[in-house]
Amino acid sequence: MMLFFLIISLAASIVGAICGIGGGVIIKPLLDVTGLATVATSSFLSGCTVLAMSCYSVGKLMISGESRINLRRSTPLVIGSIAGGFLGSQLFGLVQGLFASPDTAGAVQAGCLLVVTLGTLLYTMFKDRFHTLDVKNDLLIVLIGVFLGAMSSFLGIGGGPINLVILFYFFSMETKTASQNSLYVILFSQISNLVTTFATGSVPEFEPVALVLMIAGGIGGGIIGRALSKRMDNSHTDKLLMGLMVVIMGVCVYNMTRFLA
Repeated sequence: MMLFFLIISLAASIVGAICGIGGGVIIKPLLDVTGLATVATSSFLSGCTVLAMSCYSVGKLMISGESRINLRRSTPLVIGSIAGGFLGSQLFGLVQGLFASPDTAGAVQAGCLLVVTLGTLLYTMFKDRFHTLDVKNDLLIVLIGVFLGAMSSFLGIGGGPINLVILFYFFSMETKTASQNSLYVILFSQISNLVTTFATGSVPEFEPVALVLMIAGGIGGGIIGRALSKRMDNSHTDKLLMGLMVVIMGVCVYNMTRFLA
């Protein structure tokens, strides 16, 4: 059973490293499907895995000199996402407190993720029809980052496809550039999210072996994903992302029905 944690984290992190979605958007729903962890624990394990993968991926990009990360744009996003991550964690705690069963909070998460993923899929399919922007105002960029951080923290996904849509639309980035900048934002938002979790004493119960396996899968996925990404162009990355989002939506629908049953 523990091997399943490694398989999920490795596969999700490979795709996450290629597409710039972190992997949490895959890990969180799959852990909910299997029932191997509670809603809070799956969010925590997912966040730790995403942190390990993004830390390796961003660090390797910086060291190798292959980075397309636009620090001028992405750093204000990071600042905003850190604040947003704190707000998202508090919002999730509030939602949990509204219901007697933690499964209901899981259904809310799954429903929100379904809507976000559907919107992202539609935008990705028809993005050539949209007139994109080139936002340069630092305050506006920070506010966009707050929204990103709050969404990723509340959904427990570490960023997900919504990061890419924001980078596509507001900053006119092409797919591979957006992927790298998304991982940069995810890295710091996850650090903030985990610091908040520990500082508030809200770390859920978890199996230490499961955490170690998932972190190992996150790093391994970052290594493999980076190697595969070099062989893929933007069109291939877009197709992988769209296929993945269809799968995620199916899992979200299943989780909603299971949690509410």
